Amino acid sequence: MIAWVIAVAAVLLSALLDAAMPAEPKRVLTLHSFGREFAPFSDFSIKFREQLVRQWGQPIDIYEASLETARFSDGGEDGPFVDYLRALFHGRKLDLIVPIGGPAARFFQQHRARLFPTTPVLIAGTEQRVIEAVTLSATDTVAPIVLDVPAIVDNILQVLPETTTVAVVLGNSPLEKFWRSELERELQRFADRVSFVWLNELSFEDIRRRTASLPPQSAILYTIFAMDADGVPQVQNHALSGLHAEANAPIFSYVETFLGHGIVGGPLLSTQKIGQQSAAIAVRILRGEAPSDIKPPPMRLDPPVFDWRELKRWNISEARLPAGSEIRFRPPGMWEQYHWQLLAITFAVLFQAAIIAWLLFERRRRRIAELESRRRMLQVVHLNRTAAAGALSASIAHELNQPLGSILSNAEAAELLLQAKTPDLDQLKDILADIREADQRAADIIVHMRRLLKRRSESEIERFDLNEVIRGTLQILEPEAMKRGVSLSANGVQGIVPVRADQIHLQQVILNLAMNGMDAMVESVAKARMMDVQTALIDGSQVEVSVADSGAGIPSDKLKDVFETFYTTKKYGTGLGLSIARTIVETYGGKIWAENRAGGGAVFRFTLPLSEPVRA
Repeated sequence: MIAWVIAVAAVLLSALLDAAMPAEPKRVLTLHSFGREFAPFSDFSIKFREQLVRQWGQPIDIYEASLETARFSDGGEDGPFVDYLRALFHGRKLDLIVPIGGPAARFFQQHRARLFPTTPVLIAGTEQRVIEAVTLSATDTVAPIVLDVPAIVDNILQVLPETTTVAVVLGNSPLEKFWRSELERELQRFADRVSFVWLNELSFEDIRRRTASLPPQSAILYTIFAMDADGVPQVQNHALSGLHAEANAPIFSYVETFLGHGIVGGPLLSTQKIGQQSAAIAVRILRGEAPSDIKPPPMRLDPPVFDWRELKRWNISEARLPAGSEIRFRPPGMWEQYHWQLLAITFAVLFQAAIIAWLLFERRRRRIAELESRRRMLQVVHLNRTAAAGALSASIAHELNQPLGSILSNAEAAELLLQAKTPDLDQLKDILADIREADQRAADIIVHMRRLLKRRSESEIERFDLNEVIRGTLQILEPEAMKRGVSLSANGVQGIVPVRADQIHLQQVILNLAMNGMDAMVESVAKARMMDVQTALIDGSQVEVSVADSGAGIPSDKLKDVFETFYTTKKYGTGLGLSIARTIVETYGGKIWAENRAGGGAVFRFTLPLSEPVRA
């Protein structure tokens, strides 16, 4: 019983130790037919390694070896390479061998008994016709490729329908000689339309010269080029680049790897897809699936792909390309290259346009509002003038009675003189002169009142003498001042004081300030009621007008409020007179303010710009 327990414990301990130890990584050997740098096998190998590592997802050792002798012989000189592989992997178990290309596949089939007789083999990157010559065992599987050569020539004739000559570039190794015979057989169907020129028995330099001097309406079919007729090995991309630099005809091929290195394009084999499929098969084998049970479908040519640069170089119209063709290497258009910049600019322009439209709309609204405000302001100003004229009406009527009474008295005196037998003509002349003077006096009063009451739809801006406006305003105020016992006086700048404004508006300002001052002197002693209007120049570019009274003055805390709309201290005041005065003065570029005089009373001052400089 004890022995049985010890045995079970030993088994469990061994299992635990095995589970704790990391699994040994799988070992995969890839064998190249012509070396690691030979395209397209080199590109396939890179894609296969990348996909295998990604799909396996565990540690894996990938070894590489190259069957360089495939360039020169058909397998008779493989002995040293077999010995090398046996020595390299002595004591190391391989889990999978991946020959790439026909020569590598033949090599393993011939020598696997001496190398790795039980190791699974995946033949990849190899055309179906090459694999048919290889004997497969139960541990072998294939990821085959089917190359449709006639479809490649059909593509050439579709994009270049006038083609009469096709120069076929391929090397002179045993594999390439095999393909020479295969291509000749499959291209017999085009014999009545195209003549094929085979260049495999030439050195690379001779091939370059021949492809540089082909007859018109020629095309070049670039296949596989491992070694030229002189036995010089070639690196595919370098050979293709050398031909492309000097060829006088467009180059076509069937391998996607060559696209971007000089071929025009067409239906191509994708090394990416071949590598991906081969890696998926390798993963299945590494996981224990029998290779003989894995029978993947062959990889065929993909839909046509073309190099935009080669199309332009050889003046091939895109309209000739097969339907569904893909064009690569096309320079990005303005939209593709500056997509975000153009979006940002477009957004900025649209945003700016929206702002401009909004500003224009707001400007139009503001203009309409300003016009409406100005119209209403003119109405208010007119009503203010009408109210001022109404307040002066009694004084004006009294003032008009004087010249009218004088006219009546002089007319009666003239009638009496005319009744005499010998009228005194000198006295009659004096009477007529008095009548004319009284009439002129009445006419002046009426003219001033009509001008004051005139209704305007717009301001009538003109150049005029401010002193003349002041004198006219005082004439209107004189009857009211006499009625109230106020002494009026005007002092200041002599001569012309030129300003640009509406005369009636400035007359209204002075009238409002003077009427406000007279109202402030109601409670003052009659003999102390004095009002003085003065003008003064400021720096020769402005004029200052002051209207001073001898009233009680303005409370210091109210000096800034007297010009506010509807502010008034009068029992029946509207609070518009001084507000209108400020609006008018500011409209014409001036300023207005109020102060208290040191000796009592208040003084209202406003400035206006002169229309031309004036010297004091």
